[in-house]
Amino acid sequence: MATPDPDSARAPPRRVSDSARRLGASFLALGRIRLELLAIEVQEEKERAVAMLFWAVLSALVGGFGLVFGALLLTVALWDSHRLLALGLSSGLFIVLAAYGLWRIGQLSAGGTTLFSASLAELASDERVLRGAGPAGDIGRNAP
Repeated sequence: MATPDPDSARAPPRRVSDSARRLGASFLALGRIRLELLAIEVQEEKERAVAMLFWAVLSALVGGFGLVFGALLLTVALWDSHRLLALGLSSGLFIVLAAYGLWRIGQLSAGGTTLFSASLAELASDERVLRGAGPAGDIGRNAP
C-alpha cells in the first residue's frame, strides 16, 4: 500500500497562494501603469498650460501695443478737427475688445476637458473588466 505523500496534501494551498501572489502582482502592475499614465497626463497638461500662458501674454502685449499706437495715430491725425471723436472711438474699441476677451475666457474655462480624463476612463474600464462586464477590448465600443 502506498503511503500518502505529506507534500501532496499541501499542494493546493501552494497553488492558491501562487494564484493570490500573481493576482496581487497583477494589481500592483495595473496600479503602476495607471500611475504612469497619470504622470504623463500631468506633464502634458503642465506643458500645455505653460505654452498657452506664454502665447496669451505675448499676444496680449503685442496686440495691446498695436491698439494703443493705432489709437494714438488716429488721435494725432484727427487732432485739429475731431480729437474727441477719435478718443471716444478708441476708448470704445478697447472696452469692446476687453469685454470680448472676458467672454472668451469664460467660454474656454467652461468647455475645458477634465484633467486626468484618460486615466479615469482606463480605471472605469478596469473596474468593468474586474466586475465581469467583458474583456477590456470591448469596453467603449458600441454594441449593435
